[in-house]
Amino acid sequence: MSRKLFGTDGIRGLANRGDMSPEVAFRIGAAIAYQARQRVKHIPRIVVGKDTRLSGYLFETAVASGICTQGGEVLLSGPLPTPAIAHLTTSMRADAGVVISASHNPYQDNGIKIFGSDGFKLADEVEQEVEALIFGSELDKNRPTKTRVGRAERLDDAPGRYVAFVKASFPSELTLEGVRIVVDAAHGAAYRTAPLVFSELGATTHSIGVKPDGKNINHRVGALHPETCAKEVRRRHADLGIALDGDADRVIMIDEKGQRIDGDVIMALCATRMLRANRLRRRTLVATVMSNLGLERALEDDNGKLLRCSVGDRYVVEAMRKRGLNFGGEQSGHLIFLDHATTGDGLVAAMQVLAILLREGRPLSELASQVMERVPQVLVNVTLRDRRPLEELPKTTHAIARAEKALGKNGRVLVRWSGTEPKLRVMIEGPKEDRIQAMAQDIASQAEREVEAAPAPQ
Repeated sequence: MSRKLFGTDGIRGLANRGDMSPEVAFRIGAAIAYQARQRVKHIPRIVVGKDTRLSGYLFETAVASGICTQGGEVLLSGPLPTPAIAHLTTSMRADAGVVISASHNPYQDNGIKIFGSDGFKLADEVEQEVEALIFGSELDKNRPTKTRVGRAERLDDAPGRYVAFVKASFPSELTLEGVRIVVDAAHGAAYRTAPLVFSELGATTHSIGVKPDGKNINHRVGALHPETCAKEVRRRHADLGIALDGDADRVIMIDEKGQRIDGDVIMALCATRMLRANRLRRRTLVATVMSNLGLERALEDDNGKLLRCSVGDRYVVEAMRKRGLNFGGEQSGHLIFLDHATTGDGLVAAMQVLAILLREGRPLSELASQVMERVPQVLVNVTLRDRRPLEELPKTTHAIARAEKALGKNGRVLVRWSGTEPKLRVMIEGPKEDRIQAMAQDIASQAEREVEAAPAPQ
């Protein structure tokens, strides 16, 4: 059974249309509470958080109403990072957590992610069960009435709880006194909490992207536009910059020279130190098929290894849990330190990098330049009319095979559909950037021609 609503990271789309309608959100809330009622003997308690999008009010109310129809108790956190909701779900012994966010998408989109009582995102099969309830009739039978109807309340201390949680992931013997940090919260969910974390640890903090208006989330700021943070780092002569995305579950860092440090370099930096301290379980890091070959080689230099999985932080976490591993992530900046958190957390990740900088007494630019040698990598995205299986595109698959043969063992070719957008992604690594760029464009062009030439599905 395939999922109709859920993609690689929950449900996402244009707010107030199609799958991202308040009617669907209402039934999602009802389904989550209904599932919880079958598992527990008490009144189900469900944490609901959101980012700063204008449509967050709409979906917050709809999800909460759905939960109440099944007799659940709603704990409303207001705007908070996705990992904060995961933390609150476990620390408050709630039965589920719901995040209303479209992460890095523009403000007109929104999405819904669900955490189980253990703070982990729901497995595929559980999401299928949620969908069966949404499209079925079971939710409409025997709804509670009178005193058994649910209720909602605000968690006024939720931001403080999360700030304390993030600070606890930073070594207690260290301090950020004298460290100058630019924090870019992308006008998103961490606009209040991110500046507090660093200032309370003693840093001189300069904040940008902390004035959300419902429409400016991710707009020319944050992890999607790290050049804004880089410019501020150079202007302020800061030691580093920390750029978060809209829901703060991923981070891109900026060194003191204004250079971008992505998830691969952060993973290389943290994993090699964990290897040397014998803290990386089974000497294995989990990353996706998108991570650079240079990361793999950096680990090998320290007698470590890289385990690759499908794209999506949920699949990184699944691979980690299945094999008993404690660190993994994505090139995009989703970094999961299972010793501290159950999901990607941009602020927790930044804490780990800061600890390395302080302990080694070296600037981020020096550490980043020495930890791995990046293999040239190009990524071409093409928006297509239909998501056709690659096996139905013979000319495209022939172009892929041709590129693979030309590169041999010196590179990689990866072609896949996005899990959240109608885009075909073509990634190629190899020794000469102009050559692999031409290969990627060839594959993308072939796919575009084949899809446009094929008849539209009825």
